[in-house]
Amino acid sequence: MKYFKKLILSFFLALFSLGSEILAQDKKPNILLIVVDDLGYHDLGVTGSNYYETPNVNRLARTSYQFTQGYSSSPVCSPARASLITGQTPATHGITDWIGAPEEEAWREMGRHTQLLPPAYSHQLDAESITLPEALKAAGYETFFAGKWHLGGEGSYPEDHGFDTNIGGFESGSPKGGYFAPYDNPKMAQGPNGENLTLRLANETAKFIEGEHQQPFFAMLSFYAVHGPIQTTEEKWAKFREKAERNGLADHAFEMERRLPIRIVQDNPVYAGLVETMDDAVGRVMEALEKSGLAENTVIVFTSDHGGVASGDNFSTSNLPLRGGKGYQWEGGLRVPYFIHLPGQAKEQKVELPATGIDLYPTLLGLAGQKSGSSIEGIDLFDAIEEKKLGDRDLFWHYPHYGNQGGDPSSIIRRGKWKLIHYWEDGHRELYDLERDPGEQWDLANRETKLVDEMDAALLSYLEKANANMAYKDPKYDMQAELEYLEGVKKNRWPALENERKAMLAPTWKPNSNWWKSKVTQD
Repeated sequence: MKYFKKLILSFFLALFSLGSEILAQDKKPNILLIVVDDLGYHDLGVTGSNYYETPNVNRLARTSYQFTQGYSSSPVCSPARASLITGQTPATHGITDWIGAPEEEAWREMGRHTQLLPPAYSHQLDAESITLPEALKAAGYETFFAGKWHLGGEGSYPEDHGFDTNIGGFESGSPKGGYFAPYDNPKMAQGPNGENLTLRLANETAKFIEGEHQQPFFAMLSFYAVHGPIQTTEEKWAKFREKAERNGLADHAFEMERRLPIRIVQDNPVYAGLVETMDDAVGRVMEALEKSGLAENTVIVFTSDHGGVASGDNFSTSNLPLRGGKGYQWEGGLRVPYFIHLPGQAKEQKVELPATGIDLYPTLLGLAGQKSGSSIEGIDLFDAIEEKKLGDRDLFWHYPHYGNQGGDPSSIIRRGKWKLIHYWEDGHRELYDLERDPGEQWDLANRETKLVDEMDAALLSYLEKANANMAYKDPKYDMQAELEYLEGVKKNRWPALENERKAMLAPTWKPNSNWWKSKVTQD
C-alpha cells in the first residue's frame, strides 16, 4: 500500500512539474493555516467576549469570510486535527479520541465507574492517507509546520506526512515544560530562559514567511495555546484580574452539568492572559506577511481544534450561551471560530450555513487550483457558497468515549437546522432546533418522532459504512459506585473550584515564586 501511495504522489508531482511555468504565471496563493488549541467560539472579542482581548484576530476576522456556524470535526484534539489534514471524519480515519487516552479495560483505571468501556482507536495517522500538506506539496507548494502535532510518535511526525519543516511538533498534546523556556520539546531548539512558547512559534513562522521562496508555501501554525497548563505573566494576570473586578464579579462561576461542574463565567485572569498572548502572536505573523509583501497573495485561515475548556482540564472558560465545551456533545464542544481571508479581501462576509473541519482540505486545495480525491468527505466551501448548496448535506460526528471534561459516548447528525444526538449508553436520542435553540435547552425528540427516526437511521447507516469503532458494555459496571463517584464530584470538586477561582482573583495570589519562569532573567 505504501508503494501505491508513493506511485500516486509521484504521478501528481510529474503532472504538476509539467505545468511549472504555468504555475509561476498563475501565481498560486500562499496559504497560512492558524489553529489554536482549545479556543472556544466565544473566546474572541469579535465573537462576543467582553473579557478576553483579541484585537489582532478581530482585525483578521473583519476582512474574512466568517463562518458563524463553523464546526470542529470532534470535541477533542487528535481526532479534530486528523480531520483537518485528511478531510475525513473520525469515524473514517479511526482516531476517535485524543491519542494517549485510555481505551477498553484500561479505562477502569480512571475510577469513573461508567456503564461502557470506550473502544480501541488508531494512535497515529494512517501512512496511506494523502494529507493536505502532501497534496499541496505535490501541487508545487513548500510546506512548513510549527507547534502542536499530537497525531502520532516516531514515524508519524509532521515531516512523515508532507511537511518539509517541523518546529515543535511531536506526540505531546500539551506543552511539556510549560509555556516558558526552558522547554521540554525534542523538535525545537531551546530558547533563552523565560522565552514564551506561543511567541516563539509565531516568530519561527514569521521567520519562515520572511525567508526566500521559489514556490508558493503552505504554513501551518498550530499553537499549543490555549491548552493547559494555563500560564501567563504576572503583568497580564494583574491586568485581567482588575478587568474582572471592573466587569463585576459573579458570586459563583460554576454549575453542575451531568457529570462535572462547568464554568459559566469568563473571568479567569490567567486564561485571559494566555488568550491575549496568542493574539499577540497572531499579530506578529500578520506583520511578517505585510512586511514581506506577501499579504496580498496569501490565504489565511484561523480556527480552533474544538470548543473551549469549560469542564475538566483547567475549567478555563465559559462557552455560554452555547452549552457544554471541550469533550461535550453539545455546541460548546463543537462550535469554533472559523475564518477564511482571501487575498485582497477588505471586508467581512458572514456565512451562516454550517462548515466543518473536514471542509478545509478540499477548500484550500480548491484555492490552490486543485481538486481533492474521492476519499475526501469535506466539500470546497467556496464552490458550495457559489452554488448555494452548503446546507444540502448531513454532517456527522462520532465520539464513542467519555470525555475528560464530562461528555458522554455519542454520535451526532446535523441536518439543516436540526441536530440529533445518539447516546450509546442507553440508545436514547436528543433532538434540538439550532435555529431557535442554539443553547440546546429544549429536547424535541418526543415531539418530532418521525424526524428523529429518519435522522437516526441516516446516522447509523453512515457509521456502519465507515466501520466506526463502538463503545461496549462493561461487564463489571457497578451502578452504586458510579453514583457515589458523581455525588463526590458534586460535594467536593464543585466547591473546590469556586475556592480556587476566588483565590486566583485575590490581589495577593501567586502561582509560584517565579510566575512559571516568566521572571527568569534572559540569558
